[in-house]
Amino acid sequence: MVSPPDGRSLICIDGAAGFGGVLKDENRFEAKEEGKPRLQHRLLYGSLACFNLSSSPSIIHHEEFHHKVLFLLTKLSVLTLFCFTFSDGSPQPYTPRDDIALDCGSTANRTDLSGRSWLADNTIYLDHSDKVSFVSSFPAEGNSIPYATARLSRSQFTYSFSVTPGPKFIRLHFYPTSYREFDRSNSFFDVHVGGYTLLRNFSAALTADYLKLEVFYLEFCIHVDDGKLNILFSPNPNTPDSYAFVNGIQIMSMPDNLYYTSDDDTGFSFVNEVNPYRILKNQALQTLYRVNVGGSSISPGDDTGMYRSWFGDGEFLTNGGPSVLPVNLSISPSFSVIPNYSAPTPVYKTARTMGTDKTVNENYRLTWEFRVDVGFTYYVRLHFCEFQGEISVPGDRVFQIYIDNIVVEHQADVISWAGGRGVPVYRDYAVMIGRAGKETERNLSIAVHPAPAWRTKYSDAILNGVEIFKLSNDGNLAGSNPQGIHISPPIKSLPPTPTRPKYKIRTTLLIAVGIVSAFVAVSALYILIFRPKSRVEGSSSWYELSNKDYSSVDRSGKVFTSDGKQSKDTKESDIL
Repeated sequence: MVSPPDGRSLICIDGAAGFGGVLKDENRFEAKEEGKPRLQHRLLYGSLACFNLSSSPSIIHHEEFHHKVLFLLTKLSVLTLFCFTFSDGSPQPYTPRDDIALDCGSTANRTDLSGRSWLADNTIYLDHSDKVSFVSSFPAEGNSIPYATARLSRSQFTYSFSVTPGPKFIRLHFYPTSYREFDRSNSFFDVHVGGYTLLRNFSAALTADYLKLEVFYLEFCIHVDDGKLNILFSPNPNTPDSYAFVNGIQIMSMPDNLYYTSDDDTGFSFVNEVNPYRILKNQALQTLYRVNVGGSSISPGDDTGMYRSWFGDGEFLTNGGPSVLPVNLSISPSFSVIPNYSAPTPVYKTARTMGTDKTVNENYRLTWEFRVDVGFTYYVRLHFCEFQGEISVPGDRVFQIYIDNIVVEHQADVISWAGGRGVPVYRDYAVMIGRAGKETERNLSIAVHPAPAWRTKYSDAILNGVEIFKLSNDGNLAGSNPQGIHISPPIKSLPPTPTRPKYKIRTTLLIAVGIVSAFVAVSALYILIFRPKSRVEGSSSWYELSNKDYSSVDRSGKVFTSDGKQSKDTKESDIL
């Protein structure tokens, strides 16, 4: 906490994200993380605020947030700056032409906790309704809509929607539990939309277990040409008692060129390729990651009208070094380069930078890693906005960008791209993730590193947001089911060398044993020669190499020694 020039106290809190900080000046709030990066944040409603208090500051708990704000507004002449909700000056949300939210299996219209309305599943969208049953089951935590009911069938069924032509979001919601005679472990099915295969032999149960989530949804992008959108669910005929199910379906229009390349656009950088890449109308996309780097989660209701979910970057950060989280509470982003619906305003008010130590920054890469299927091309969008007062002209902060360990920008300069401070921009890239051996998945890395010192005033780098999409391959988006928790393969041990102390001890013992054995053998020979009437019963021994120095890694990511005890020097790996 600091005192502004007029003597009043300032306190900045974030009740949900777990970080606070101090307001350095009118344009910069420097946040400090507490503890280790958190796993995925869930729905978040307006958590970060800066209060101008005329009396001693008090701690404001998250659950009392709104009541305290009203009290302060009426009693203390408070200036409140909401960073994680829309306010004056924020971009107006996009209004979709099609906005359908279907609560599958439900017999009545309902409203979820965010105020979004869900339509009853009264079969007007459903073909072959006589072959489909629905049952109810409530998840233990979170919003029960649309997860309180489901539509299930052991034969294929189709949902048909009349929509306007153009690109659409399709979100399929799943709560994989056992529904009466439908066992969760038997659900394996395909999902097709037109000529696209979205899912093949898909197991929602395996996916939920891998993600450690009770409920989840998958998001796809499809371009509709004829105004009719059919979603076909087909149980796997090769799996006994298999069935298909879905709990909720959302269909929403998006701006024509939000992700699809416009006709007059030549495309964007294709990593390791000469020609640029263009996302055409005959391609389908699957959203894999949407990250608010350096900030908290942003709920669908706080998106720009398209109900996209944004998550914090902590669980994806693999080399954070001494990175810091700058936050600007007062700047109003100017959307003069990209549309104002590209990402929520909070994405451009928070960031992660490398830190202030030039020497340290020049010796590490700020790195994030994301698990992806092999054999597909991926669409990566990186969001940037310079909002710190020190960075104001081209050349102040110039850095390199790496995607999959390949330099895609040698001299990234956000000020130069945007034309000024406080102007959001993004850069798009395509990268092919090829197959190597029998692997089905691997990590896709994104990293930033300062440009050479002669090229930049500050040896630093910045990133505000990340979006990653899988692109269809000949109409296919389907990957394999999760096989367990993914961890990095263990490094193979080098052959033992005599310089290692523990092997010195073993060598000495073996030499000693050899000498003693030789002595015993000579003595026995002497006895046999000089005392032929004496019979000596011989015995043999087997020596086993100790395995106490070896360890194994189980599927949970914990490292165990051979005696079954967990190593003190290891910890559970984060789920990607």
